[in-house]
Amino acid sequence: MSVKAKALYTFLSENNGEISIQENEELIIFDENSVDGWFQGENSRGERGIFPASYVEIIRSRSNSNVTDCSISPAGSLGKDFSTPNTSLHYPQNDYDDDDYDDWDDWDDRSTVVDDADHTRNPGANGHAPENPMTNNPNVHYRPKPASRQDSITSSRKGSMVGRNLNRFSSFVRSGVEAFVLGDVPMMAKIAETYSIDMGPLGPRWKENPKPFSCSIEDPTKQTKFKGIKTYISYRVTPSHTGRPVYRRYKHFDWLYNRLLHKFTVISVPHLPEKQATGRFEEDFIEKRKRRLILWMNHMTSHPVLSQYEGFEHFLMCADDKQWKLGKRRAEKDEMVGAHFMLTLQIPKEHQDLQDVEERVDNFKAFARKMDDSVMQLTHVASELVRKHLGGFRKEFQRLGNAFQSISHAFTLDPPYRSDGLNNAISHTGRTYENIGELFAEQPKYDLFHMLDKLSLYQGLLANFPDIIHLQKGAFAKVKESQRMSDEGKMDQDEADGIRKRCRTVGFALQAEMSHFHQRREVDFKDMMQAYLREQIAFYQRVVQQLERTLRMYDCL
Repeated sequence: MSVKAKALYTFLSENNGEISIQENEELIIFDENSVDGWFQGENSRGERGIFPASYVEIIRSRSNSNVTDCSISPAGSLGKDFSTPNTSLHYPQNDYDDDDYDDWDDWDDRSTVVDDADHTRNPGANGHAPENPMTNNPNVHYRPKPASRQDSITSSRKGSMVGRNLNRFSSFVRSGVEAFVLGDVPMMAKIAETYSIDMGPLGPRWKENPKPFSCSIEDPTKQTKFKGIKTYISYRVTPSHTGRPVYRRYKHFDWLYNRLLHKFTVISVPHLPEKQATGRFEEDFIEKRKRRLILWMNHMTSHPVLSQYEGFEHFLMCADDKQWKLGKRRAEKDEMVGAHFMLTLQIPKEHQDLQDVEERVDNFKAFARKMDDSVMQLTHVASELVRKHLGGFRKEFQRLGNAFQSISHAFTLDPPYRSDGLNNAISHTGRTYENIGELFAEQPKYDLFHMLDKLSLYQGLLANFPDIIHLQKGAFAKVKESQRMSDEGKMDQDEADGIRKRCRTVGFALQAEMSHFHQRREVDFKDMMQAYLREQIAFYQRVVQQLERTLRMYDCL
């Protein structure tokens, strides 16, 4: 329930999701249960977001009195779901595709188990909240960690005093990386899965999958059930290492995608093709979705970590309904997710100076931002060119063809001077240009559509990196703070060294992901440009052939 409040102090926002408030400003708080010291609400300028609960007082109207209560206590729970619109916090899209979401009725007899964190993930950024740097930020409040915490790497003799970011919407917090770096993730008795990072010539890289494979997606088929009441599209999915096809719907892909987001917090998980409210069974949409699912699958199978995920293997190989349910539930109960996933990483012994790592990450951040801008620009230009191919170019060539046809017709109106050969040649020229117009209209499906598909994939991958980089930035901040506290005698050096060691794990993982991105980028963009140029050459050759045949008609006159 919304309540009115008044700002006691001025607060200037510096991070995504926060809003500025001025002293004595009237505010609206959407829920008076704060989330670890933060309220979500609206200021007098209509801006919506979060601000510190201790900076405001709630105005309560009581009968026969004008009493105000100062609300400072950080009530509420971490997993609380704020559903207020128009804030920078994003939630899953509406279930447009009935085909994609039908309570898993035909393949599971209970609802999918999803943690609260899944429901607050932004699919536009690898499931994390927008970038929210906290280093040296005076507006970020810290609280001491409980002295009784159990450290996963070192025993705490004095108790850690490294502060925690009270903005629990931060991706650094929600991903679990903060807890991992501070040593709050208990070691598991047995870790069944491990992912290794090697040192390559250009730095850390994921160790390749020892059993690489590919996977085809073919034959999208319209299916029905419940005597035709329910309609959906099924795809034949065939992994190369088994050769046995399985049949999957979009909702199965979506389930896998959400498990990947939940588990791999430091990996850029490719986005699935978008949903569509109408026209889901139109041929063009089905073909477009198939093309983009193929690209998604190619990225999955090429990734050394994602391709080895047990849930992915289950998705690709399980054809039995009963076994599918068991494997699905097992994946949903996976404990090695988020912060615990960091425990599965085996990093090189080579020393890396954290300042050098930070510089390398900053360089990649600048590169990714520029590449994202360039991909957006090329997407805009290519989309505009598609529009011209389908409309403007076709119409212009048709107009030119009609004009030639008109000339030919005019030449026939004075029979004694008509020249049938010339008239036929001019008339044929008109039809040639009409055909060329149709060639232009057909061409995008051979080149530009495929370019836009690849650009869309990379838009999604690039959109993930700001939040992943933010995890490393948050880890760097904890290392610097712990070292300062150790120098001041407020923390054991062993504990500060433990934080630094765990920060190295985060750093190696990010660098390995950066390396894989560059490796795939070189392969994908080489293939994209070669395919585009080959199709362009073939297209203009077809145009030239038609023009040459038409030209020869004039040689015989």
